[in-house]
Amino acid sequence: MEACGERKERQVLILFLLLGVARAGWEPHRYFVLEELESGSFVADLTKDLGLGVEELVERGARVASEDNEPRLHLHQQTGKLLLNEKLDREELCGPAEPCVMHFQVLLKKPLEVFRAELLLGDINDHSPEFPEREMTLKIPETSPPGAVFPLKKAQDLDVGINNIQNYNIGPNSHFHVSIYNRGDGRKYPELVLDKELDREEQSEYRLTLTALDGGSPPRTGTTKIHVLVMDVNDNAPEFAQTLYEVQVPENTPLGALIVKVSARDLDTGTNGEISYSLYTSQEIAKTFELSSFSGEVRLIKLLDFETISSYELDIEASDGGGLSGKCSVSIKVLDVNDNPPELTISSLTSPIPENFPETEVALFKTRDRDSGENGRMLCSIQDDIPFTLKPSVENFYRLVTEGALDRESRAEYNITITVTDLGTPRLKTQHNITVQVSDVNDNAPTFTQTSYTLWVPENNSPALHIGTISATDRDSGTNAQVTYSLLLPPPRDPHPGLASLVSINADTGQLFALRALDYETLRAFEFRVGAADRGSPALSSEALVRVRVLDANDNAPFVLYPPHNASAPCTELLPRAADAGYLLTKVVAVDADAGQNAWLSYQLLKATEPGLFSVWAHNGEVRTARPLGERDAPRHRLLLLVKNNDSPSYPPALPFQLLLGKLFVLVPGIELRTLRFRGRHQNH
Repeated sequence: MEACGERKERQVLILFLLLGVARAGWEPHRYFVLEELESGSFVADLTKDLGLGVEELVERGARVASEDNEPRLHLHQQTGKLLLNEKLDREELCGPAEPCVMHFQVLLKKPLEVFRAELLLGDINDHSPEFPEREMTLKIPETSPPGAVFPLKKAQDLDVGINNIQNYNIGPNSHFHVSIYNRGDGRKYPELVLDKELDREEQSEYRLTLTALDGGSPPRTGTTKIHVLVMDVNDNAPEFAQTLYEVQVPENTPLGALIVKVSARDLDTGTNGEISYSLYTSQEIAKTFELSSFSGEVRLIKLLDFETISSYELDIEASDGGGLSGKCSVSIKVLDVNDNPPELTISSLTSPIPENFPETEVALFKTRDRDSGENGRMLCSIQDDIPFTLKPSVENFYRLVTEGALDRESRAEYNITITVTDLGTPRLKTQHNITVQVSDVNDNAPTFTQTSYTLWVPENNSPALHIGTISATDRDSGTNAQVTYSLLLPPPRDPHPGLASLVSINADTGQLFALRALDYETLRAFEFRVGAADRGSPALSSEALVRVRVLDANDNAPFVLYPPHNASAPCTELLPRAADAGYLLTKVVAVDADAGQNAWLSYQLLKATEPGLFSVWAHNGEVRTARPLGERDAPRHRLLLLVKNNDSPSYPPALPFQLLLGKLFVLVPGIELRTLRFRGRHQNH
């Protein structure tokens, strides 16, 4: 952890109450405006105070951020002037606190800078003094000596400083005047002073008007009536055990809880010694605390909130039955309880972020805890299994950045949970989830499913025959993953320069087509290279080898080499009359342009004048005598020989061809010869 000591946990400790500085040695800028100014009123010219031009402020995304996220100020983009966004009411924002200071920051990016500033909100005299009651009653013994002092209820004025209450006076009369008593807490308390002895029998009551004046120009006033009742002798006023009670109360104190018990006693007896308690304070305090008039117990009737009001001042009066009274004050300090979870505000978020980039800022955010002390100190962390880290920035701002380059193909989305935990008891935490998308960069070339492909194509195929499909994939996304296929034309010296006339490829699907019929006897095999390219910028590509093997079909008839197939030259064979069985008369030699089983030839004697006299060896074409010649055998014999290729099924299946050879006459010496020419015939099985 960079800001709070080295720890293995990825946490950042924030001391929220101790604000950092944006630049070393810089004090915050201080500005002053009066409350109740109209929205749009001028506060400051930031171009002068920050030393930046208007265009630079716009380019760096200058904006104003306040501690409580309320948009009370805004920056005019065309002028660089800081203006009020609304009317500001000092009493609403700060109450009785003086001075009334609003903290805010001016945020700049590229690079990130935060300028701290304070707006001092000046008070105007817009509130008149108000007394808690329209009339107060005082019971004064007729034996009271001149100079006797009788406390009066003070007025409240929401303004501060010179605009708060400065003086009290009463209307003209012959028996009383008002003095002001300062207790040391800065507040002024009015007291009624007796100037002349009273005589109940002469005048039993007086009606006076008490006026409170503030120090504004012109001053504002508030009035109340004083009803003075002259009482018979009651020479002991109630006295409190303490003139000031100080108590501390946790803010989570339940309703009805006893806060403090005040106690007063009166040395008189009877009704003059009977004491009742009353509370003289503002309406807000009267809604929060309840005083028992008999016991002096102060109990809670409204929940406390340290973050709203951290202390209360109560004025309690004890009155006896004879009209005498005494006063005390109760100071209640509200103790902070860890009842506010930390707050997290995202100032900027960038998503998606490109892959393969070095450290990149994803988000800028700030944290805040409204509690104080340990309850307001915070730890900031993210989960450990992601390539991101938190970096503390100026003041209470943090940057969420990548730890290095990201790979979209490994992971395209990250769900990041930012956890802010305070150090109170019990600990409270706030979590904020951020989804960060990783955008694709064209960093992967297409990859073929095979480095080489072998395709088998039967000869005599129909044009545009689909002979196979190649396939490549790309790990990128979008247009970076769209693959197009192409034939890579061979160099000029390639043995198959006419590749473009043999095959074509579908650029989108990778399907390969034979453009014309292939002939096994002319071209038995050929190969070429194909390319796969993506549509990224720049485009990436790869290659693969495709081998095409042509399969033979039985599309060639056997061709007789011997006897010569010549229509103009007769073929005559002579057979000695004394030839024994097995005598070699002749040998038929034939070939077939096909290959494999389609080129296997067999020989067969189809017809003979004397069927049992001659035989043909099936595999070599030799024509031999099957027995010796006899006297009864004819001198001339006609033989019909058949040469055929293999008619067994082959790949692909084809019709076998048969060649019917010419008739062969076997001549015996002394017999006239006849000659027949060879002729051929194509026959289907």
